[in-house]
Amino acid sequence: MKMKKLPTKSIVLILAAIFLLGSGCSVQKLAVRSMSGLLEDSMTALFEETDLELAEHAIASDLKLLEGILKSDPENEKYLFMASQGFAAYALGFVEDENPQRAKQLYLRGRDYGLKILRKNKPFRQAEDQELEIFTQSLKKLDKKDVPALFWTANNWGNFINLSMNDPIALADLPRVQAMMERVIELDDSYFFGGAHLFLGTLLAVRPPILGGDMKKAKAHFDRCFELSQGKFLEICKSRQK
Repeated sequence: MKMKKLPTKSIVLILAAIFLLGSGCSVQKLAVRSMSGLLEDSMTALFEETDLELAEHAIASDLKLLEGILKSDPENEKYLFMASQGFAAYALGFVEDENPQRAKQLYLRGRDYGLKILRKNKPFRQAEDQELEIFTQSLKKLDKKDVPALFWTANNWGNFINLSMNDPIALADLPRVQAMMERVIELDDSYFFGGAHLFLGTLLAVRPPILGGDMKKAKAHFDRCFELSQGKFLEICKSRQK
């Protein structure tokens, strides 16, 4: 018996269905990934929000939504990045001053989401638990596209350490964070208004000279941050001191 020829449209649909089933890509995961643009717009609107109370409630809701989505799509780099950045912003902006212990845990969550992205780079993953020199060398294998994840991972980690100054185990990781921020500067020192310069400038300013402090180098970092941010970070620092 002669078989009827399938319409071209039907063939395309069948092939697409086979591809989706064969790749193990669930309908749920497809739906989750389709939300990335909406969530990115939501986070952008959030960072532009001038009503702080509204922003606080909104970011907390968005972070739980992101964590729920990551249960379905745990390797999605867009969502991992938004979670890493979001936890850093939430902890710094709304938690740290009132509840430092809670902020520490939020920073660790943000750090760990960022590390999941960086661990996709094999040299970084293999060197993560190695001595500092090997870890620092692995950072050379990261390139400009890795800057956002590198910066926010280090930002979360550094803020956690800043709240853990009496913990020698936490302090022992500070050279790793410093190396990560130095790599950010090598790759793109303008990222996030020169935030890596602010971090390193602060680190060099608060350390005594015997432990590597250097006010001249600190000033150079602050000047560069001021130049790149057009004073934005200075305004933020002043507002937090009020």
